[in-house]
Amino acid sequence: MPEAIYSPGLEGVIAAETRISFLDTEQEEIVIRGYNLLELIRKASFVEVVGLLLDERLPSAERRAELERAMVEAIVPPVVYEILRKLPASMHAMDRLRTAVSALAAGDSEANSAHPESEHRRAPRIIGQVAQIVANLSHIAQGEKPEAFSPNYSFAENFLRAIVRRDVSSHETRAFEQSLIAYIEHELPNSTFAARVVASTLADAYGALTSAVASLKGPLHGGANEAVMHMLLEARTPDGLEQLMRDKLVRKERIMGFGHRVYMRRMDPRAQLLKEVLHTLIQAKGNGYIYADMCQRGEDIMRTEKGLYPNLDYYAAPVYYLLDIPIELYTPIFFAARTAGLMAHIIEQHQENRLYRPRVIYTGPRGLKL
Repeated sequence: MPEAIYSPGLEGVIAAETRISFLDTEQEEIVIRGYNLLELIRKASFVEVVGLLLDERLPSAERRAELERAMVEAIVPPVVYEILRKLPASMHAMDRLRTAVSALAAGDSEANSAHPESEHRRAPRIIGQVAQIVANLSHIAQGEKPEAFSPNYSFAENFLRAIVRRDVSSHETRAFEQSLIAYIEHELPNSTFAARVVASTLADAYGALTSAVASLKGPLHGGANEAVMHMLLEARTPDGLEQLMRDKLVRKERIMGFGHRVYMRRMDPRAQLLKEVLHTLIQAKGNGYIYADMCQRGEDIMRTEKGLYPNLDYYAAPVYYLLDIPIELYTPIFFAARTAGLMAHIIEQHQENRLYRPRVIYTGPRGLKL
């Protein structure tokens, strides 16, 4: 029997074969169905990348329109909003979202199906439903009525308008859309692995997605973007951020928004692109320059002092803040964008399924007697 090898956190362990995405750290490229994610962020729409993930090819104009229509016109079952109204506003937004995603099954006659074709057919609707739930989380908590998406706007504009409840500019819509594409898929992080593990039992998509929400709540995974914005607001100025970060370093506290299990000693390519998006948005709006200055100061300090580089959350946070998005929605938006990638993984898992069932290296006592 070969010697068992223990890899804490499964670091370096290959857990799946996939045609969906790959992080090529040598080439500094994130591959999505054969395309460079950075090129998709720069040139494609969110709906086009959804089509790429689900269909394994970029959609035709007709297919793109079909997908966008299904996502925009998706109806959230009334019972989901009824449940959300009964939850305390003090409850973490990700906890409310987790409950809502699970409750989505109530409006689906095929909810218990783990058949790939059924999941592929339902995926655009589920993506649209999750986005609408996220857009209305804060509004419902404040006692306001939920707002449905309108066929008069694109999916990305609908999503942003429903969150901020005002007209949004083309610059704001594009910045938001690019952030959604940046978050849409990223190989096999904890939440995607959690979804595939649950799906491997032949549980349905709602169960797998609910497990992903639970995973994404953790500050070591999805919650970092919220923590980054709270840090920037506490610091207020570049000098204030430098002092705050140096104090944290002295106390050996973790500084959120830096470092990544895969991008060990280089910048997350998505972070570099969102940095560009931040500067473009600032120029278009004519304000927010201080956040670019603060982020650059923090980036310089962490590179010099710790050899660490920003991840996507570091630059997504100020982008969302300048779009007037409530901080509690930063991580739910991450999940809403990632739902497309998650559905692709759930479908793939069910196409060639094998139950995940790893073993352990036992370190406890043996031979005890009563």
